[in-house]
Amino acid sequence: MSNKREQERERLRAHRLEREQAETQANARRRRLVQLGSGAVFLAVVVVAVLIVVSGNQNSGGSGEVVDVGLVDKMVGGIPQSGTTLGNPKAKVTVYEYGDLQCPVCKAYSEQVLPQIIEGQIREGKAKIEFRNFTIIGPQSKPAGAAALAAGKQGRGWNYIDIFYRNQGAEASGYATEAFLTTIAKAAGIKNLAQWNTDRKSKALTDKVSATTAEAENLGFTGTPSFAVTGPKSHGLNTLGTPGSAEAIEAAIKKAS
Repeated sequence: MSNKREQERERLRAHRLEREQAETQANARRRRLVQLGSGAVFLAVVVVAVLIVVSGNQNSGGSGEVVDVGLVDKMVGGIPQSGTTLGNPKAKVTVYEYGDLQCPVCKAYSEQVLPQIIEGQIREGKAKIEFRNFTIIGPQSKPAGAAALAAGKQGRGWNYIDIFYRNQGAEASGYATEAFLTTIAKAAGIKNLAQWNTDRKSKALTDKVSATTAEAENLGFTGTPSFAVTGPKSHGLNTLGTPGSAEAIEAAIKKAS
């Protein structure tokens, strides 16, 4: 009898040891997977960082190789311009974009969101859009904004703004030099560069940059780009903040119409 009990204890002990060994091996596998996963995450972060650097290096950033000039000309071509307003001056709805030419998010909006608005409701005459400077990135933002206003005085404001965005350098890296601003002006088709140079350095335009920046702050905006819409049914200025899609801006235009 005692012999059978001893055999049963041995069997249970062997089973326990086998289970513990299996658990140990499973834990080791889990640790290995975590290590591999961490390594993959690290590599992913490195890849993203490299892509960002490469993307930044591919931008003009003062290199003189201006890109997307034809694309911008095609997008805004045939649409009336006045100052930094694009669209039929008689359009009932006005969209205001408060942006900083050095802002990478503004660049993304100019490439991925606003073209849909411009090719749709702006070109159709249902709305017009006005760019207003909201300079928050760095000291070069103010002269860049004044340069856009000066381009607007020659009917090339939106060409200047969009070409600047598409050739934007790394944020606040010092790329927006006098030479860079002039390169963008030439690419934007500004005819009278001497007048543009005079206008962009004038107190009237630099003061206007400061005024629209203060206006954006008074509206409660804290980042760029920020948008507002006004129209017959908006009951004043309807602030949108930073909408997540072109459809959100389109809906705001329709609601204000």
